[in-house]
Amino acid sequence: DSEIYIFDEPTRGIDVGAKVEVYKIMNELVLQGKCVIMISSELPEVLGMSDRIIVMRRGRITAEIKRDERFFNQEDIMRAAFGEVS
Repeated sequence: DSEIYIFDEPTRGIDVGAKVEVYKIMNELVLQGKCVIMISSELPEVLGMSDRIIVMRRGRITAEIKRDERFFNQEDIMRAAFGEVS
């Protein structure tokens, strides 16, 4: 009965059908008003599942990007991950 759930690489090594099930569980938690934090190295997954993305580099936050901002795309996220300023 937690309020915050952390998923670290939740779909690594599983098939597509299992990924869909994991996404459903995460979305159900959000619909219940829970906080879901997903850590993933798969950028398409992050873009598809997130309302907000925090990009870190060398242990520091380099960007916080919300879904409705123009920087919510692979190119700008990768720039932030590599320390480039746009």
